[in-house]
Amino acid sequence: MPRLLVLLAAVCFGTTGTAQALGPDGASSMTVGAARIAVGAVLLLAYEWATTRSRVTADVHTTSAVTRIAWSRVPLAIGAVGVAAYQLCFFAAVKDTGVAVGTVVALGSAPALAGLGGWLLDGRVPGRAWAVATALACAGVAMLALEGGGEVSAPGVALAVGAGAAYAGFTLASKRLLDQGHQVEPVMARLFGLGAVLLAPVLVLGDVAWIATAGGAAMALWLGAVPTAIAYILFASGLRHLPANEVATLTLAEPVTAALLGAVVLGERPGVVAIAGIFIILAGLVVLAAPRRRRPVLEIPA
Repeated sequence: MPRLLVLLAAVCFGTTGTAQALGPDGASSMTVGAARIAVGAVLLLAYEWATTRSRVTADVHTTSAVTRIAWSRVPLAIGAVGVAAYQLCFFAAVKDTGVAVGTVVALGSAPALAGLGGWLLDGRVPGRAWAVATALACAGVAMLALEGGGEVSAPGVALAVGAGAAYAGFTLASKRLLDQGHQVEPVMARLFGLGAVLLAPVLVLGDVAWIATAGGAAMALWLGAVPTAIAYILFASGLRHLPANEVATLTLAEPVTAALLGAVVLGERPGVVAIAGIFIILAGLVVLAAPRRRRPVLEIPA
C-alpha cells in the first residue's frame, strides 16, 4: 500500500508538464513554479487545519491526551529550502540545457543522492533491489531524454544536479520529521508554507499577469491542487513507511505519466526509443514493488 501511494503521487506529479502546456503562452516557468507552491501551500495549510481540528475533537470525545512533539528546526529548514531550490534549479536547468537533459539529470540524480544521504545520515545501506530498480529506471529516463534531444550544457547539468539534490534533501528531511512522530498533514503544510515564503520574491518581482486570465488561474489551481497538495499528501503517506531512497526511485514513474499524457492529450507521438524507455522504467518499478523473499529460519532441534 505505501508503494502504491507513492506511485499515485508520481502520477499526479506527471500532470505538471501537460498542465503548463495547456496554460497561457506568456507565463514564465519561474513564476508558474512559484505560483504552484503558493497555491499548494495554502491548500495544505487549510487541509492541516481541518484534519487537526477533527483530531482534537475526536480526542476530546475519547478523553485521550494530545501529545505535542517539538519541531526540529534543521529538518524544517532543509525541507523548506529543498522545496524552493528545486523549483529554481529545475526551471533554470531546463532553460539552459533543455527539457530532456534537465529532466533526466534532475530525476536520475535524486534517487542516488537520497540513497547516499540516507546512508550517511542514518547508516541505512540501500538494498540490492533498490540498486537494480534505480539503474533500470534511470536508464529508461535517459532513453526518454534521448528521444527528446537537447544540447548538453555544463552549467545546465550542474543546475539539474542541484535540483536532484534539493529533491533528495526535501525527501530526507520529510522522512526525519515523520519518523519523529509528526503527522503527514502538518509536515507537508509547514515545509511548503515555508517554501512559499522563500519563493515569494519571484512572484513579487516577476510578471504574473497571466494569473489574472481564466486559463492562467485554472493552471495555477490545478498545479497547486493536484501535483502539489494531493500529490505530496500521498507522497508523505507512503514515505512514512518506506526508506527515502526507495521513495525517490518510485517517483521516477513521473516521466512515464508525462509521456503518456503528452501522447494522449497533446498529440505527441513517442518514438521506439521512448517507448522502450517507458517499459524499462516500469520494469525497474516492478522490481522495487515486488514483495521481498524472506530467508527461511532454520530451526535447531533441541
